Amino acid sequence: MRCYASSVIVNLCRSPLISFLYERGWRQNFSRSGFPGPDEEFRMAQEYFKPAEGGLLVDVSCGSGLFSRKFAKSGTYSEVVALDFSENMLRQCYDFIKADGTISEENLALVRADVSRLPFASGSVDAVHAGAALHCWPAPSNAISEICRVLRSGGVFVGTTFLRYSSSMPAIARPLRQWQQFMARSNYYIEEEIEDLCMSCGLTNYTKNVQRSFIMFSAQKP
Repeated sequence: MRCYASSVIVNLCRSPLISFLYERGWRQNFSRSGFPGPDEEFRMAQEYFKPAEGGLLVDVSCGSGLFSRKFAKSGTYSEVVALDFSENMLRQCYDFIKADGTISEENLALVRADVSRLPFASGSVDAVHAGAALHCWPAPSNAISEICRVLRSGGVFVGTTFLRYSSSMPAIARPLRQWQQFMARSNYYIEEEIEDLCMSCGLTNYTKNVQRSFIMFSAQKP
């Protein structure tokens, strides 16, 4: 069921309409689940990425490049790669970059690729970001294993996603939450499952920040 749910979401994100709407109302609805908003999420991610400053950052499943553009404009990294499987999302990303006019094309590259088959040499990437992406991946363990492979020793992975339910949610409310997500064909995890995924794929130093159904997590390659 999880693979089926994720394939539905992947196909949805490849839609021209969803790609167009993502930053024009769709993403703003994430606040209902506890997402603090792009500016605060960017600030939080930058704190986790301090060990990777000056290096190469890859924003996987970047969508329309909302965070790719923020990372590039920050001047914190030598290069930023906006990577997504959806041609339409990358087209939106390109249009936003052109409309902005302040982002150097030398600092931000657009790449179409599958997160489970990243086109980078082993140990060549300093930081990987995956914003609101984990629940979209058909094979999360394959994706995180690939992220671990391309990271250098000490490299940082930061991701955000929706939780199936948080540890603070009353037990009596959890079955309803799970039923709602099943009906929505969602592929959400609980906190412990995300940590297990990262650890089993070879990452260490796992940390997290949870707000309602929002989680930002970070881990490093040893």
